[in-house]
Amino acid sequence: MQIGNIHSLESFGTVDGPGIRYVIFAQGCPLRCLYCHNPDTWKVGNAPIQMTAEALLQEVSKYKTYIQKRGGVTFSGGEPLLQARFVGDFFRLCRQENIHTALDTSGCLFNDDVKQMLEYTDLVLLDIKTINATLHQKLTGISQDKPLAFLNYLQEINKPTWIRHVVVPTFTFNEKDLTDLAHFLKPYTMIERIELLPYHTYGAFKYEEMGKKYPLEGVEDLNSEQLKKAEEIFKNEGFVVS
Repeated sequence: MQIGNIHSLESFGTVDGPGIRYVIFAQGCPLRCLYCHNPDTWKVGNAPIQMTAEALLQEVSKYKTYIQKRGGVTFSGGEPLLQARFVGDFFRLCRQENIHTALDTSGCLFNDDVKQMLEYTDLVLLDIKTINATLHQKLTGISQDKPLAFLNYLQEINKPTWIRHVVVPTFTFNEKDLTDLAHFLKPYTMIERIELLPYHTYGAFKYEEMGKKYPLEGVEDLNSEQLKKAEEIFKNEGFVVS
């Protein structure tokens, strides 16, 4: 029996997929993104919440009446792909209950367990960090090979996908890199929309609580004018941007 390692639960999410979502935040992540606002989810193991897929479904079912119509459940993180078997088991149970499932992931792992999990996933929210290989390594600590393999597989199986991209001043707020990313993504027909997420420092206090230095100290939040410029780049390539 698979036991899920969960950091936290949110019963009324409105920014992690369509409609009102029940959001599960997985414990554990292999990436070390410089702008991560959930560093408390990094450590693998010692999860605040541990439960079976059946027990998690029972918890979600308490809110079924208002998430089922236009919303659903979203498995976020941390990185859910570290627990692909558990997430797959849970999503399978959700499908039996006619509950929409969304996976919020960096695509950093790709194996048979991930493929099986995707069979029960209705929507993927794929966080593309950057298309610049050198910058990707600097931002995340890993290469972009696995995320791009994951992206290609989503195209192969025609899985509905929303691309999420964090726009960070001095890093990813770069006209060339944004244009290159838009051009790169254009051939992928399973992409339904682009979500550009403005960088913010709301999670900086967590680093202080953990005794860590905030990696992007001094980098200002992305302002509305900068966000608008980034959005125009993707709109000009025909993408739906939100």
